Amino acid sequence: MAYGYWRAGRQREPAEFELFFRRCPFQGGFVVGAGLGECLAFLRGFRLRGPDIEYLQSVLPSTTDKAFFDYLRTVDASEVTVSSVPEGSVVFAKVPLLQVKGPLLVVQLLETTLLCLVNYASLVATNAARFRMLAGPDKKLVEFGLRRAQGPDGGLSASKYSYIGGFDCTSNVLAGQLYGIPVCGTVAHSYIMSFTSLEEVQPRTLKPLDSEEPVEFLPLAELWLGRVCQLLQVPCDGVNHGELAAFASYAIAFPHSFQGLLDTYSVMGSGLPNFCAVALALHQLGYRAGGVCVDSGDLGKQSREIRWVLRTCGAAFQVPWFETIPIVASNDISERSLQEIIQELVTVNGHPTQKLTEDTEKMTIPGSKVVYRLCDAAAGLPGSSQRARNQEPCTSLFAPVQPCTPEAPGARAVPGCCDREAARSPR
Repeated sequence: MAYGYWRAGRQREPAEFELFFRRCPFQGGFVVGAGLGECLAFLRGFRLRGPDIEYLQSVLPSTTDKAFFDYLRTVDASEVTVSSVPEGSVVFAKVPLLQVKGPLLVVQLLETTLLCLVNYASLVATNAARFRMLAGPDKKLVEFGLRRAQGPDGGLSASKYSYIGGFDCTSNVLAGQLYGIPVCGTVAHSYIMSFTSLEEVQPRTLKPLDSEEPVEFLPLAELWLGRVCQLLQVPCDGVNHGELAAFASYAIAFPHSFQGLLDTYSVMGSGLPNFCAVALALHQLGYRAGGVCVDSGDLGKQSREIRWVLRTCGAAFQVPWFETIPIVASNDISERSLQEIIQELVTVNGHPTQKLTEDTEKMTIPGSKVVYRLCDAAAGLPGSSQRARNQEPCTSLFAPVQPCTPEAPGARAVPGCCDREAARSPR
């Protein structure tokens, strides 16, 4: 197409491309617009270099005018201007996320890459926002998707845009380093299974929080295990001691953030008693456990049972914070399974849930558009009441960004995903 524009002498005709969508993904009613930072970075560096020109010469027909390749060496995005909704904004069907203006040939060349950068980013951010809406504002959402991501680049993008969409942290350490996203994780089953006996625990001592004198930790954990098993009426000989060794070793290494993966062997018959024993031993030395995790089975049912045990131990052993220990549930959690888990827990706690709407219209609206967010006094948005009284329109959501001069010395930094107030979706 670029050669066709050039041959017709139309390469410098002014053109405007708009990026929008006809239907909201996931049969929903909104999209969280994302990818602006990557788009700006791409535009600022856009240029066809020697190897690119040589490759194009090798694949285009031999009849292609040589002057066309000389022209391509001059092509960049210095005459392109971009207007966009802010990163992380909620947008709706048929509303442009991005407007690109510039020479016809150039904006045509940019089209596919810009679509790629915005589509995937917005899809992930929207999916994350839907999870946040289901979970509510008080539950912590952790992104664990790196192992199943679409390659390393896809993994980084998924971590970044999940955070923009409303997740709290990621297990992707590189994403944390590059984008400033909080990182967190859980213990692997392989770690638990690597221990087979208490003799493998090294070191075996831990300093109390208020003392420099190390204390033998394993005898404390074993003592508490007996008391916990008696309270819960769980046979002590059925508890896996390799698992206890793994928990104790991890607790000695991370006494301030110890967490237990409960379902390597048996949640109620081994994992939970072992965790309670180690957590109570830590408490005796002045520390608090960080949480428990389950990633198999009926997550809703197990979460209720685990909470009951934690409350029972907390009351019996006079450790009030025990009943508030966080419970992490993972394992192929989809919107549907999350909603089912929440509905199960809601039955117990009486919390309401939300249901999303659907938009199926397909007609496009021609012409250049400016996006406005109109609100009234009931909307509850900053300044909305004053605007309603004064009958003033809301300001445009579209904001022009700096012209994409490849080597502009005063180029503005690419908007980052970690300005939480600006980037996170409304909750």
